[in-house]
Amino acid sequence: MKNNRVVITGMGIVSPIGNGMSSFENALFAGYTGTRYIQELKNYGFSCQVAGVPNISDHPKLDFLKKYGLLKTSLLLQYAVLAGLDAWENAKLSIPENHEQPADFDNGCIIGAGIGPLDLVVDNLIPNTNKVKKRKLRSTIVEQSMLNAPSAHLSMILGLGNQVSFNSAACATGTEAIITAAERIATGKAKRMLAGGTESYSPHGWIGFDVMRVLNRNMNDNPEKASCPLSENAAGFIPGAGAGVLLLESLESALERNAPILAEISGTHINSGGQRNGGTMTAPSSEAVIKCVQESIKDAEIQASDIDYINGHLSSTMADVLEIQNLSKALNRYGKDFPYINSLKAQTGHCIGAGGAIETIASVLQIQSQKVAASINSKALHPEIAKLIDEKCVPDKP
Repeated sequence: MKNNRVVITGMGIVSPIGNGMSSFENALFAGYTGTRYIQELKNYGFSCQVAGVPNISDHPKLDFLKKYGLLKTSLLLQYAVLAGLDAWENAKLSIPENHEQPADFDNGCIIGAGIGPLDLVVDNLIPNTNKVKKRKLRSTIVEQSMLNAPSAHLSMILGLGNQVSFNSAACATGTEAIITAAERIATGKAKRMLAGGTESYSPHGWIGFDVMRVLNRNMNDNPEKASCPLSENAAGFIPGAGAGVLLLESLESALERNAPILAEISGTHINSGGQRNGGTMTAPSSEAVIKCVQESIKDAEIQASDIDYINGHLSSTMADVLEIQNLSKALNRYGKDFPYINSLKAQTGHCIGAGGAIETIASVLQIQSQKVAASINSKALHPEIAKLIDEKCVPDKP
């Protein structure tokens, strides 16, 4: 088996704080928050009426959605196509003007989601089926509602002939897609892979979290402060939507075509706690988290002391404390010796299946600028977190 080095050569994003790399980067370092009061959530009886929702009404690539008949389909699909095409061009690759060229079997795509296209199901499939108006569904409904629709449509537009598929792993979905794509390139089975996650705005997809009481229901009148990771005020996460897509490539291919190299993926690991030793389907297993971090470090052939920044999952729930406990144990680093850590979720909300990809993009931008973004709304630190790490490890300004 080959062992190619894997680099990131392009990125594309649709997010509550901006679409496209320039807009997103400016908002990231400005500490701008995209969480807003959503009247529709109140209409549906949500206790939490705050969310992070992208605005794509003026996106420069809307013509592609129009061209392929995607303007009235799931936002999950729309977000992914827009972010994927941006990542493709960001990597200095051209979008074909037509479908006359043959498929490129070196290029593939893995884009996942945590929930799926529930907005399309609720707004289109169910009402038209129940009213016996199947002609309104049109013959493209299967292509647009299947779970791998984002990857399949990007494959059609770009002529991707390698693996084209979908993954789903709850909040880890976007990260898992990136790791899986990187492994495919590392083993020589592909030269380039679009990879990431997408999640639509859908009250029907979010209502279960509200029922579980894991959303913050106390800040409807102050949405910009509703998500406060690491803080003693953390009282539940804020749902978000969007898509993050990265173009991964073998180092050899990137150098050959003089592509922009933004970062390298040097070590990864995927595991599960098996819902044992305190872990459940919704609560992390400390044993598994610690092992995952340590195996990633081992795979990267570095030391825990080499790490100077962590982009945390940190969703503004009581699990934030457990996350810091697990990370400090995994690295054996405490107090002022702990790396810088921040959470993007105070700015975007928790974008579920898209979160890992959007936050990877934020991490790469911080590497590129050599500047750590502020972890807004994080002070004062939760007292149990303050016992483990120094407050200066959680920056309140870039």
